[in-house]
Amino acid sequence: MAKKATTTKTEEPQVEIVNNAIRDVDIAVEKRLVALYTLQSVDSEIDKIQQIRGELPQAVQDLEDEIAGLETRIENLKNEKAETTQAIAKQDNEMAEHNEAIKKYEKQQDNVRNNREYEAINKEIEFKQLEIQLCERRKRDAKERIKDIERHTEAAQQLIERRKEELEMKKAELNDIITETEKDEVRLNEKSKEQEQYIEERYLNAYKRIRNNMRNGLAVVTVDRDACGGCFSKIPFQRQMEIRMHKKVIVCEHCGRILVDDDIAAKAQELLQK
Repeated sequence: MAKKATTTKTEEPQVEIVNNAIRDVDIAVEKRLVALYTLQSVDSEIDKIQQIRGELPQAVQDLEDEIAGLETRIENLKNEKAETTQAIAKQDNEMAEHNEAIKKYEKQQDNVRNNREYEAINKEIEFKQLEIQLCERRKRDAKERIKDIERHTEAAQQLIERRKEELEMKKAELNDIITETEKDEVRLNEKSKEQEQYIEERYLNAYKRIRNNMRNGLAVVTVDRDACGGCFSKIPFQRQMEIRMHKKVIVCEHCGRILVDDDIAAKAQELLQK
């Protein structure tokens, strides 16, 4: 005949200690899940605010970059114009030197002793005249380049004025939106930081990693109609039971998102309304 199992008085406190430890672990896991879902809810609200702003911040940045680029271009054109003007002055000086040399050669022709000397001096004069023609051509080209530079400078300046008007409009529009949403965003950011304190670093890092990898920013989702609220993949019944027990952090086998039940979501909403 089998003996009846009995629990001694010394064993009862030990059992109670174990049960309390298990209960404490379960509570800790549940608090972690609530904090994670609360953090997700807050971050999703921040995402909505940023979506309201749309592409305005990037549009403002693009306009500022374009204006800076145009200003640099104008500065470069001004420097090129100054260099081209100096080149024209240099051609004028060279032409003056060549003309002086021609005058000297012409005087020397009056004192030549034979045709050979005359022809040699004449060739020098012709060479100087060719040099003058080359200087004149370079001078004309430089003047044409200056006209091009002035046209490009004026076009860039006009474009800058238009872009600055657009920039002011975009900034005003963005500032209006920021003013409307600033208080909410500050409050939500504070709430986000507050919730992060209740989450262990490894879970917080995992949350942020999952969130960054998801296009919609959802790292923690509920089970909706027996499916993952993120990728909509079917969740097995046994898996759903484990999620409802709140004994550990469970992720979707398909998308990697953290899964919670409606009870966790409701507790998170209670926290947000406080």
